[in-house]
Amino acid sequence: MRSPIVYPGADELTYEIREIVAVAKKLEQCGVVITWENIGDPVAKGECVPGWIKDIVAGEVRQDASFGYSPTKGLQTARDFITNERRKECGIPLDPEDILFFNGLGDAIANVYTYLNRCARVIGPNPAYPTHSSAEGAHAGGKNLTYRLDPSKGWLPDLADLRNKVQNNPTITGILIINPDNPTGLVYPRETLEEIVAIARTHDLFLISDEIYAHLAYDKSAMIPLYTLLDDVPALVMRGLSKEVPWPGSRCGWIEFYNKRNDAQFARYAKTLVDAKMLEVCSTTLPQQVLPAILGDVRYATHVRERALGYAKKAALAHALLRDIPGITAPEPKGAFYYSVVFKDGALNNTHALPIANTQARALLEPLLPALPPDKRFVYYLMAATGICVVPLSGFNSDLQGFRMTLLEPDEAVFKKTVSAIAENITTYLSG
Repeated sequence: MRSPIVYPGADELTYEIREIVAVAKKLEQCGVVITWENIGDPVAKGECVPGWIKDIVAGEVRQDASFGYSPTKGLQTARDFITNERRKECGIPLDPEDILFFNGLGDAIANVYTYLNRCARVIGPNPAYPTHSSAEGAHAGGKNLTYRLDPSKGWLPDLADLRNKVQNNPTITGILIINPDNPTGLVYPRETLEEIVAIARTHDLFLISDEIYAHLAYDKSAMIPLYTLLDDVPALVMRGLSKEVPWPGSRCGWIEFYNKRNDAQFARYAKTLVDAKMLEVCSTTLPQQVLPAILGDVRYATHVRERALGYAKKAALAHALLRDIPGITAPEPKGAFYYSVVFKDGALNNTHALPIANTQARALLEPLLPALPPDKRFVYYLMAATGICVVPLSGFNSDLQGFRMTLLEPDEAVFKKTVSAIAENITTYLSG
């Protein structure tokens, strides 16, 4: 081409959670039966959406209006419902005009970073959820900026690391929190959130809190929404339907802007996001139409609570099977439906291997090995040897070596068998 056409941040757009599927599909063609533990889709893993939720959706889809456009910011009924929920929950005076709907949080995240000034950076957790970290790195044309989550302390953020990076990098204008966290299952304690708010206030930053798993904290009282602690600090909070209902195919998420009027630049940035959505016209109508009926139903709180407790039970089971294995750190999750395991420093090398009975799978794997990071090498061996597909932590834009699996398998016996196989193969791999 006579002029460069490649986006400067193109190399930062990676998503290992789905990229690993290409290798898994090739292994399937070799006869390996794959156990999919890579992606957080409860429906794909066999969770049943309650009949009463399906009835609400079915009733609404019969209305002609569900086939039309919605307003750019979102349906007034949906935004009014969210506003009233915040007031009932904690007395927060959220204005319906400060709510903006998107086609899922993936769409919201892409817009949040795309329309941020190229010189402004957002620092986020490490391990990093790749939709955030890739979008942030791509917008800046370089590696994403992170603060450390410490596996030896149950994944608590290293606040000294965060303060130091904010103080020494004047381009940092925002701090990202994912609470409960993906991929670690961390639920941020109140005092940690208060410290992060204080850092933002001191350095005149805004905050982003991705709370897509807000109602899937195992201890309901431990989940402290960021908007209850902000005081005067500008922030945007992300929520959605995909993980909690669960309805990932709805592609329905939204942003709530807080303290927008306290900072003229933040207010202009918020307007930019609205203007960008206006160019798209609007977000999907049907999920917005049914949102008040589903989330406002008396059965909803029990439904989502039972799911959270089910994940808590599986997290405890996995922890019991993994915690004492030499060479790894395996903190027990406190929310969401993921489990992340870290290999200790020096535990991995490029000579470790697992026996692969399937000769075609072995032949497929061996040429790939030299180019792989150490944790991805383990993940590929695990997949070829057992069919269990997990995601390497290096795929979460992290310098930690490990992997993430889900807690979504609804059959407890199958789940225990899968985790037991992972535990056994970790031991075999590290002893080789």
